[in-house]
Amino acid sequence: MPLYVAIVLPLVGVVFGWTIRWFYARFQLSSSEQKAKRLNQEAVREAEAKKKEILLEAKDTLLKERNQQEREFRERRAELQRSERRLQQKEENLERKQTAVEKQKQTVADREQALKDKELSLSEMENEWRNRLETVAGISADEAKKLIIQSMENDARHDAQVLINKIEQEAQGTADKKARDILVSTIQRLSTDVSSEVTVASVSLPNDEMKGRIIGREGRNIRTLETLTGVDIIIDDTPEAVVISCFDPVRKEIAKRSLERLITDGRIHPARIEEVVHKVTKEVSQIIYEEGEKVLFDLGIHNLSQDSIRALGRLHFRTSYGQNVLAHSKEVAVIAGMLAAEVGADREIARRGALLHDVGKGIESDGDSNHAELGMEFARKIGEDPRVVNAVGSHHNDVEPSCIEAVIVQVADAISAARPGARRETLDTYIKRLENLEQISESFEGVDKAFAIQAGRELRIMVNNDKVDDAQAKILAKDIAKKIEGELKYPGRIKVTIIRETRVVEYAR
Repeated sequence: MPLYVAIVLPLVGVVFGWTIRWFYARFQLSSSEQKAKRLNQEAVREAEAKKKEILLEAKDTLLKERNQQEREFRERRAELQRSERRLQQKEENLERKQTAVEKQKQTVADREQALKDKELSLSEMENEWRNRLETVAGISADEAKKLIIQSMENDARHDAQVLINKIEQEAQGTADKKARDILVSTIQRLSTDVSSEVTVASVSLPNDEMKGRIIGREGRNIRTLETLTGVDIIIDDTPEAVVISCFDPVRKEIAKRSLERLITDGRIHPARIEEVVHKVTKEVSQIIYEEGEKVLFDLGIHNLSQDSIRALGRLHFRTSYGQNVLAHSKEVAVIAGMLAAEVGADREIARRGALLHDVGKGIESDGDSNHAELGMEFARKIGEDPRVVNAVGSHHNDVEPSCIEAVIVQVADAISAARPGARRETLDTYIKRLENLEQISESFEGVDKAFAIQAGRELRIMVNNDKVDDAQAKILAKDIAKKIEGELKYPGRIKVTIIRETRVVEYAR
């Protein structure tokens, strides 16, 4: 094959292939453009259809809203028309009412004028009748008015006084019944034993020879014992007994115990006496503290100082009318706690005040204060509550009670002292005290008869109505009470009651 043929043929093949590829590409481009145009046309048609659909929906929505607004507008207009008709009816009603009111005003004015005319006429008639009545009665209208007012005032005062007396009687009856119920309930709940005891300051001897040994050579033994204990030892003809005399119950107890121990031991001389008295003094001091602690433990009272405990313990050796003072104080504290619980008062304050109310009886003092004042000052020094201090000082009315707890302590003290067998008093002394009360009362002018009742705790006095009026009765009661306080000695307090009878007799005819 020739060389040019070999070169031309490949070139012809390349040209022919490129030509075929170009024609194919042109054909493919023409087909894509047609397809794109077709798609574009379809998209345009869809958009137009969508646009028409949206426009139709918008028109439907606008039409519905327009119809809704028109319907609401019609309803509002109908409501406004109804409101307008109602207002118009109200205006018409108001006009009718106004017309009626004006007519009534006119009617009332006419009636007022008629009443004024009648009043004027009645006033003239009243003046005429008043003048006639004044002429017939002989007194003026003002004087008659005063008489009527005075009569009505007297009647009103009488009725008011009757009502007041009735209310007071009912209140007093209710109060007395309530108080009795509380006291009876408290006394029934109290389970302590009667605290009466007799303190006999005497020592029994095995034989009369022991009296000489107690006296000692030239009286050295008895002088030593009296000097160390501060008591008086009386040795007389009483067989096999020695009497110890002393106002201080603690010293008396020390002397009694010391003498009993010396008699039992048999060795009696000044040195032994001094040794025994020293030991017994320590023992009694310990007993005093233990007795005070025991009472506080039994009552559940705490926070008391050692001085307070010892002051209470000293009461263990002291008696009042045969009644042990410490046992009495404990009993008063129990009663006061019960009463305070019943009436709603402070139980702790009432019990502390009751326990310390007689603490002044165990305090040594050179002054002239009574046991209530000493106890009040002692309670104030140890830092007790002011209510406790007042309860201690006022349990015999030496000071005025300032709280309900102080009154409760007074009541509890009276209950404890008045219990059967609590205090010892001979029959002769009891009768003599009642007679003295009646004699003192009958010594006053205007007293007809006096009666001592309630075991001498109350004095009822009948007075002459002509000689003693109501004001004088009050003064007479105070004078009798002062004279009893000045001339007699008695436990607790005495109530003085003046009875004056006013007898009025009237006949109905």
